[in-house]
Amino acid sequence: MAERIIFATGNQNKMKEIKEILSGCGLEVLSMKEAGIELDVAEDGAVFEENARIKAAEIARLAPQDLVLADDSGLEIDYLNKEPGIYSARYLGEDTSYEIKNQALLYRLSGVEKERRTARFVCAIAAAVPGGEVFTTRGTVEGYIGLKPAGKNGFGYDPIFYVDEYGCSTAELSMEQKNAFSHRGNALRAMKEELVRRGFIS
Repeated sequence: MAERIIFATGNQNKMKEIKEILSGCGLEVLSMKEAGIELDVAEDGAVFEENARIKAAEIARLAPQDLVLADDSGLEIDYLNKEPGIYSARYLGEDTSYEIKNQALLYRLSGVEKERRTARFVCAIAAAVPGGEVFTTRGTVEGYIGLKPAGKNGFGYDPIFYVDEYGCSTAELSMEQKNAFSHRGNALRAMKEELVRRGFIS
């Protein structure tokens, strides 16, 4: 039985959400850095789940007694054949600012009516458990690409991703509002249920 959960990220915003959702699971939850693991994994899978599995399995080799979680997430825009998809972080180059990425996507959608601007955030989470098994869960949030960026609370593509329920971009929501329905939150809650069902956490 694992004593710790290691989540394959160095992103502190992400870790805050992860620790909140996994609180009370009976295991200590650590980032890679907190666990003393430094590893750059090549994400060369064809789908979100594959990239998450690659990451989780690679890190689990360095921490075989721990329960390792890894995620891969991105934005799919239907009108653009689900671009940028698994390349969301690398779209137009890894060092390109999201302000430029967002403006480029808005330009590509110029003149496209709202009904055809449908999009979703996708997050796949993989768990590599002691013994070598790896399994995944997926979470999504449906929305659309707005006409202009708005809001300062989010990061990445949040300023151009709008949800009808709130009538604003996800960068205009508070962290608490966003966590309640975010793609990562949905995937994490599904993973927590799966880990409980399989007896890895309480």
